[in-house]
Amino acid sequence: MDKEYAQYLLNKTKEDYNLIAEDFSRTRKNIWAELDMFKDCVQDGDRVLDAGCGNGRLLDLLKDKKIDYIGIDFSNKLVELAKKKYPDDKFLNADTLNLPFPDNNFDKVFSIAVLHTIPSVELREKALLELKRVLKPKGVLLLIVWDIWRLKNAFSIFKKFLLKLFSGSKLDFKDVFVSWADKTNRYYHFFTSRELNKLVRKIGFEIISKGIVQSKDKSRSNLYIIAKKPL
Repeated sequence: MDKEYAQYLLNKTKEDYNLIAEDFSRTRKNIWAELDMFKDCVQDGDRVLDAGCGNGRLLDLLKDKKIDYIGIDFSNKLVELAKKKYPDDKFLNADTLNLPFPDNNFDKVFSIAVLHTIPSVELREKALLELKRVLKPKGVLLLIVWDIWRLKNAFSIFKKFLLKLFSGSKLDFKDVFVSWADKTNRYYHFFTSRELNKLVRKIGFEIISKGIVQSKDKSRSNLYIIAKKPL
């Protein structure tokens, strides 16, 4: 993807999430139940970074843990909402691509439904390198992206790709815009499991566990990776 267009999409994504922040937060009051699998990965005493924290709802999953938590999001509107909802916790308006933390600083880093909003291979690699940088040696990354490649969606996605191909779109393969009501169209990259695994390994993480996690009714499906930063 052209660097200027990727930067345009980054700016647009920030504007989009500021625009829909109230609605976005209201429809995401509770942490997804299927993310309970991550709870035992966090231990008392851990320093935890929630990179792309939104309204801070990950804290509901970790409320019984005695941890040093900080949440960051590039949407200042979502950070404001997180601060109102969790006034006793720490939140910063910051960008995953340029984290304001020293090297080897966190025991655990969460990236929940964030990586697929970052345009271009280069910038997604940069984001993961930043997450790796701030993790302590043997620190753990807990990563979630949308799993969209289910049969009912595959044809629609392929059709959109063909339309983009013939219209001279600047988007990469598996990039799409997804509408939010009538307010905006949000950028997303739809990962395959193989692609995500390859990317995480390329950055130098050791994958501990990977797979698909779904809601009970299977209406929501996500790819997950639990990975360790080596010594």
